[in-house]
Amino acid sequence: MKKISLLLLISLISSISSSGQAVSTQKEPVDYVDCFIGTSNSRWMLGPYAQLPFGMVQIGPDNQGNRWMGGYEYAINSISGFSHIHAWTMGGLMMMPTTADLAISNPGPDAPYKGANAGYHSRILKETEKAFPGYYEVELYDHKVKASMTASTRCSFQRYVYPKASESRIMIDLHFPTEWDYGFTVEDAVISMVNDKEIEGYAKCKSGAWSSWNDWTLFFVIKLDKPIETFNGWHNGHISENIKDIKGNNDIGAFVTFTTAEGEEVLIQTGLSLVSIEGARKNLNEEIEIPFGWNFDAAVTNARKVWNDLLGKVKVEGGTEINKTKFYTNLYRSFSGKQTWNDVDGRYRDACEEIQQLAEGQSVYGGDAFWNSYWNLNGLWSLITPKIMDNWVTTQLEMYRHTGWTSKGPAGIEYSGIMEGSHEIALMVAAYQKGIRKDGEAIYEAVRKMVFNPGGSHPCGGNYGQLNLGYYTKLGYMPREVDVVSKTLDYAYDDYCVAQLAKALHRKKDAAVLEKRAMNYRNVFHPDQKYVCRRDSLGNWDPEFDIFSNQGFIEGNSWQYSWYVPHDVPGLLDLIGRDKAKQRLKDGFRKSEEHNFAAHIFDRTMGQSAEFYINHGNEVNMSAAYIFNYLGEPALCQQYTREILDRYYGATPYHGWEGDEDEGQMGAWFVMTAIGLFEMNGGVTANSEFDITTPLFEKITISLDGDYYPGNKFTIETKNYSGENKYIQAAYLNGKRLKRPEILFSDIVKGGTLILEAGDKPNDKAF
Repeated sequence: MKKISLLLLISLISSISSSGQAVSTQKEPVDYVDCFIGTSNSRWMLGPYAQLPFGMVQIGPDNQGNRWMGGYEYAINSISGFSHIHAWTMGGLMMMPTTADLAISNPGPDAPYKGANAGYHSRILKETEKAFPGYYEVELYDHKVKASMTASTRCSFQRYVYPKASESRIMIDLHFPTEWDYGFTVEDAVISMVNDKEIEGYAKCKSGAWSSWNDWTLFFVIKLDKPIETFNGWHNGHISENIKDIKGNNDIGAFVTFTTAEGEEVLIQTGLSLVSIEGARKNLNEEIEIPFGWNFDAAVTNARKVWNDLLGKVKVEGGTEINKTKFYTNLYRSFSGKQTWNDVDGRYRDACEEIQQLAEGQSVYGGDAFWNSYWNLNGLWSLITPKIMDNWVTTQLEMYRHTGWTSKGPAGIEYSGIMEGSHEIALMVAAYQKGIRKDGEAIYEAVRKMVFNPGGSHPCGGNYGQLNLGYYTKLGYMPREVDVVSKTLDYAYDDYCVAQLAKALHRKKDAAVLEKRAMNYRNVFHPDQKYVCRRDSLGNWDPEFDIFSNQGFIEGNSWQYSWYVPHDVPGLLDLIGRDKAKQRLKDGFRKSEEHNFAAHIFDRTMGQSAEFYINHGNEVNMSAAYIFNYLGEPALCQQYTREILDRYYGATPYHGWEGDEDEGQMGAWFVMTAIGLFEMNGGVTANSEFDITTPLFEKITISLDGDYYPGNKFTIETKNYSGENKYIQAAYLNGKRLKRPEILFSDIVKGGTLILEAGDKPNDKAF
């Protein structure tokens, strides 16, 4: 009894902080995030980087050298250095603390670590590698340095703990291993020592051959808390010592040296800008120097709090710990793939590299394509962070006003031309229909231009708009000799989106034209096969049609694309035939179970003959399970959405997503489905609806943004909750029973409660 009492006393004492306040041992949302999930076989944009939501800075480890999908690979126990930018088609500014023999090269992980051919990379002690949102640390075995780092939106803050050494260094590399995904070149650069504690410079960069439309100048200011003893540099393999600056292109960098005592900490603060060196200095001053001074731990605490506040907008209760880890990690990824490209003062460079000025409180973002983001990210951002939706519209309207067009994928505020349709339209229209934006006329002017004027090559680089639009409007489909047939489906959806805004603004003539064009998807459904099929400009169908070939389709095949009509699912099912559609979809899911619903595409013309059905690992198939709701089979929707959550998504470095995570798209689908919601048509109608499935948790509480929505909180509760009870028996919104498995967006943002009664068997009378 005395022993038990002593243990209780020790436990009580350990729960009291030094200030006498009780310390909560309950995990917070940020504590569930595992930054290493899915980081094996991941792309450049996904790693255990220290960053804030939509951070310009994503500082963290690189270790793969020159290779496609290079960046960070969890299975490799070495690090080349810590680079600051991990954006799609963009990179820049690697830093690395070193103490071993001087080396200026940066070879791959299989290169020697000592000797004549060694680079400055280092092996790591894997057990010392730690990360949580906004923070990363590791011990560099070959340099005997512990490196820790955190970030603000536009700046990094690093702490290097050195051994006793007569020459400790910091390497500053502007042209590190460059074949990550697309690579880049440095066309011109300067690194200068301002004084013994400050360095500044810039690197004028251009992305690789495929993505050469993306060029940017990265300006930086670096400050240290320890005086520099020598400033040195290299260019094309030649080292220059005790200099004031170094200039050149491509292989260019600098290194500083100083003497360190055992365990001595050196702090480094770095501000970035795509506008100017003064912009970088101002970013650093306002985001790091003023709020934190040289208090590294305070900056770490701030980053953690920013993430916890964001993740805490959705509180989940019940369910397993592993599902909470998957949930909050996927929620984290939904905000860690895109970047903010304006400075703190609102200045940014447009696609023609001209400096523009935003109104106070606005931001411009960049990233990969909006291709089908209306099925995942748009809905999530609308619900919990409408300000992000607001800023995305600002980004697109800024591009339209200053450089003529909106952008499908505005990496670096450029015209990537990726992907096929102009699905930024869906985001812009939804933002207006949901009340996030009020400037419907301005939005309409921009999106109308996209669907009534053909796209082309932008004079400042890249492609804009709907390429080959004239063929589509003339024939009612995209002929096979001109472009892929799948463009017909993308363009038809874009037409539908603009038509909805036209109706909302009483543009009846435009609405009629575009709603008719939105039905063009019917023109590429083979009348006998009932699958999407290529046809030529004379109307002839593909004589070698194969539903599993990807010829004529972008990252998909006919079987998969034949479900891809988000704006007219009932019409699609009638076209196929409802009984046939139901059986086809059932068979597809059953045959895809062995692939964890990630049936990756192979081209039969290249010798593969596998029959691939559901591919949740790419955008065009992410609605498939929810189509069961439209077939009168909501129980099958509930069954297969749960199976995808359980099987496609994992919780280890080696299994996070069965495919490309795509800058938050896979993560946002998990989050939305885990709370039981899915937006089939992208939320572009006047009264947009969410489809309903069984949530992954017993209770979900969504905190609503009072600056945009009238409600305070919306709660989703599952009665009779258990892992086996995945079938909805009845649903009630604010006490009123629902007759269909759907709920209005407007009902959610008013606040209220959705109660779902669950059971272990399907109930065909649930709705």
